[in-house]
Amino acid sequence: MDQILSVKQRFGIIGTSDLLDRALEVALRVAPTDLTVLVTGESGVGKEFFPQVIHAYSARKHNKYIAVNCAAIPEGTIDSELFGHEKGAFTGAVDSRKGYFEEADKGTIFLDEVAELPLPTQARLLRVLQTGEFIRVGSSKVQKTDVRVVAATNTNLQQAIAEGKFREDLFYRLATVPISVPALRERPDDIPLLFRKFASDVATRYRMPSISLDNDARILLKNYYWKGNIRQLKNVAEQISAIEQSRVITPEILSRYLPAAGNSATPMTSHPRTDSNDMSTERELLYKVLFDMRSDINDLKRMMTELMQNAGIRHQEAPHDIKALLPSSPHKSAYMPVPSDYATGTAYTNDPVYAESEDVTDEPPHEKTKADVQREQIIRALQHNNGRRKETAAELFMSERTLYRKIKELGIEEY
Repeated sequence: MDQILSVKQRFGIIGTSDLLDRALEVALRVAPTDLTVLVTGESGVGKEFFPQVIHAYSARKHNKYIAVNCAAIPEGTIDSELFGHEKGAFTGAVDSRKGYFEEADKGTIFLDEVAELPLPTQARLLRVLQTGEFIRVGSSKVQKTDVRVVAATNTNLQQAIAEGKFREDLFYRLATVPISVPALRERPDDIPLLFRKFASDVATRYRMPSISLDNDARILLKNYYWKGNIRQLKNVAEQISAIEQSRVITPEILSRYLPAAGNSATPMTSHPRTDSNDMSTERELLYKVLFDMRSDINDLKRMMTELMQNAGIRHQEAPHDIKALLPSSPHKSAYMPVPSDYATGTAYTNDPVYAESEDVTDEPPHEKTKADVQREQIIRALQHNNGRRKETAAELFMSERTLYRKIKELGIEEY
């Protein structure tokens, strides 16, 4: 524990989450070895700190550490950047040049966004990991290198393998030791600490009073989804520090800087997500249903108010039979499930949800289960996006893989 605290202080890592501590503990344990490490996690969670920790606590710490963003290098030049090239190997190659693997000999190379490597480059990388050998572009001479490789990605590599975009043999070579970095919403108690740190940094840099959160704003901050993770949190802290005159931030002020797409009611989890994100996806989908229902209820309230005003009826004089104010219709009133515990933010359970029909009949009330609600929500989103599943999955806060499975499970055959 003392060593983990020392690492946090040395690299400026803030947080007391057990998930974060576990990830750092694995990094420290594997650092003295030469095993390859694969760091996974969502974009913006701080994956780049872990290869630095591994290098700093390894026997290679006095040699070079090179970080390479694989997504930022054009496909046509990635082999040259990684493995070097000979003079005249291609147009513009006026001199021979060492690649990163040659430069990092005896040191550590960090391959960020490794899933973005093209398949031919993946084959070259696999050879380096297996034998330590590589060939410069335009050369036939085999060279050797002694490099510790740490890779990182925010992509589901198992899915990329299934789609033919990533080599399975390379995956197992890279993931000798996997490290999963938790998303910010999985460590809610760390969020106010990080916000205070970012706000303090801005205040110090620009010589202004630091902002602080009141209790309600702190709760809102902890419950927000933070799709962009630490990167998004830092952006919000810097914006508020620069723009707001008030130095005490209330929920009203904070909500202006939180995009509606990451609604604060999105459920949190204190455990790592499974590969399919089943439980989280279902909860997010159900909460989306609840908020759509709230919008419908508000529309009904506004309509009733307008009808009462047009009829010249004050609120105190409103009749008990509110149906008298509604336009006559030959159809029965629409089913509208309104959960009794909506105000508390409690999601549906597997029990059926009932709503009482406005027409008094002998027919039993219509019954809807959670599966019915999910099916309607998915169909509505598919219709809204003209059947495009990628856009539909984004709207429903789920992966395309999960959406395909849900469509099959719920029997949505028309799409």
